[in-house]
Amino acid sequence: MRIISFIFFLFLIFPRTILGQSETSSGRITPKEFSIPSSPVFDIMGVTPSQINRTSDIKDFKVDWSFKSWRLNPNLAIQTQPLWEILYNRKDLSKYQRATSLMRKLASLDLSVGSVQDENNDRRLGFALKVNLIRQKDPLMAKELYEDIGEKYSNEKDELTIKLKELRVQLDSTKNILTKPEIRNQIQSTEQQLLTLNSRRNSEINDRAKIFISENWNASSLDIAYGRVYTYQTDSIGSLKSLRLNRNTGLGGWINGSLGIGKRILLSGLIRSTWYEEQLDFLIRNNSTGDELTRQAVADNTLITVGFNIRYGGPLFTFFAEFLYEKKGLKTPLEALNQAFSAPTNFTVVANSVKWNVVNPNTISFGGDWRLNRSVIINYGMRCQFNKDWKFTSFAPIVTLACMMR
Repeated sequence: MRIISFIFFLFLIFPRTILGQSETSSGRITPKEFSIPSSPVFDIMGVTPSQINRTSDIKDFKVDWSFKSWRLNPNLAIQTQPLWEILYNRKDLSKYQRATSLMRKLASLDLSVGSVQDENNDRRLGFALKVNLIRQKDPLMAKELYEDIGEKYSNEKDELTIKLKELRVQLDSTKNILTKPEIRNQIQSTEQQLLTLNSRRNSEINDRAKIFISENWNASSLDIAYGRVYTYQTDSIGSLKSLRLNRNTGLGGWINGSLGIGKRILLSGLIRSTWYEEQLDFLIRNNSTGDELTRQAVADNTLITVGFNIRYGGPLFTFFAEFLYEKKGLKTPLEALNQAFSAPTNFTVVANSVKWNVVNPNTISFGGDWRLNRSVIINYGMRCQFNKDWKFTSFAPIVTLACMMR
């Protein structure tokens, strides 16, 4: 209930953005993105409803909220494309459309930063970089969609401007006072047409953009990304303390691809490798006295993640099901310890005491998303985890709210 209350609170705070944002207030109205998935930094943190997200090319600032528990923690991510903002974010897209294929790929360079508080009250901070490598459809390159609109409204503006000048001259020159009210009405009507010209132009652009997005919402594409996350233990007032040395702190690289099938299905896949330091807790035994001492060691480890996702739906809402498999590079804690620790003379390691954080390899998730308008989307999902023997271990509902800051 607290999550639902918070979402309604956002609707009250940002009524223009979420409920009634004007789609025609800016001259830069184009179909900029087919979907609004969660930020890549949330992907590597694993706090999104779908861990195998759709590929995307976000051309505006975006903010995400993630809810993995019923507590309203400040789980926030901000996403932007710095090269796009600096080089190509103009009212006229001709510079972007004339750019080379390489520069358009670089313009898709995506930076996201975020912070979450997990179920252990640890504070996680991270960032991610993502680039789009292959794109079946680029909305900003759909020149044919708008060429006739620009010419149409340019001609209309010229005609109305000339007509307005003629009417004003006629009003000043006429000697028949009975015709002046009618001329004034025509002047007012012409001025009103000029004032609404931009909004009518943008409304027509948006109508075509909606058609274009509806036809291509599941266009195929391929992304490559890199991210880093730091997880800190915190005290009662939230101050950052020692760094956690486990899979929650590390760096990762991944490839995320999507393939559209027909008009209703989108298949997505993920391959990711995460490198991190693993803290090992264990005992060593004195061979002479039999005394046991507690020790710790840190070993380099990797986590390989692969998975696939299937979505069904359309541009406004979809439903998904996915499977994710994760495997540590080192098979057992003892193998990791052999690389990181040598027992002192006359001591041996108590093998069965070597422990690390367990990774449940199998995850099945299902859920969907609901795009409220062209700027706001709600993603939701249920995540079920299983151990290597497919025994059910945990269940978590997750919700994210993403908002384009147009």
